[in-house]
Amino acid sequence: MASASPTSVPLLLDNLDRAYRGRSWHGTALRGTLRGLTVDAALWRPAPDRNCVWDLLLHAAYWKYVVRRKLTGEGRGKFARSGSNFPPPAKPPTAAALRADIDLLDDEHRRLRAAVAALPERCLAGRRGSWRVVDYVLGAAAHDLYHAGQINLIKRLRDGR
Repeated sequence: MASASPTSVPLLLDNLDRAYRGRSWHGTALRGTLRGLTVDAALWRPAPDRNCVWDLLLHAAYWKYVVRRKLTGEGRGKFARSGSNFPPPAKPPTAAALRADIDLLDDEHRRLRAAVAALPERCLAGRRGSWRVVDYVLGAAAHDLYHAGQINLIKRLRDGR
C-alpha cells in the first residue's frame, strides 16, 4: 500500500471529533451510541463470551489513553481502571458507576484531543514506534467508529430488532 501524505492537525481533530461525538455522514458516533444507556443494557451480552457495551466503552477509553501516551511520549503509567485492554464493568454495576465510566471515556477523549491539538504539523509524518503519528490519530478515530458499530449492533440484538 502506498504511504499517504500527512494530514493537518485541524483535519485530524475533525476526524477524532466526528468519530467520537460529532455529526457524521456514516451514522451515530461512539458517544451517541451511549446516550440513554441503562445498566441492564450496558451489561447485556449476545452470548456468554462476547463483549457487552460496558466492556466496549472501557476498551475505547483505554485505547484513547494508549494513543495519547504514544503521541506525548509519556512514560509508563497506569490507566484509571484495572484490566487494561478490556477492563471489566464496575462491581457492583450501578448507574453511578456506569456514569463514572462514561465520564472516564469523555475525559480520555478530551485528553487525546488536547494532545493532538498540541502536535506540531511537522511531526505528523514522524514515527512513534511502528507507526506514524498520523496513523495513530486516524486509527483512534477509526477505532471509535468500529466500536460504535458494534455497540449499535449489540443494542439491536438486545432489543430483538
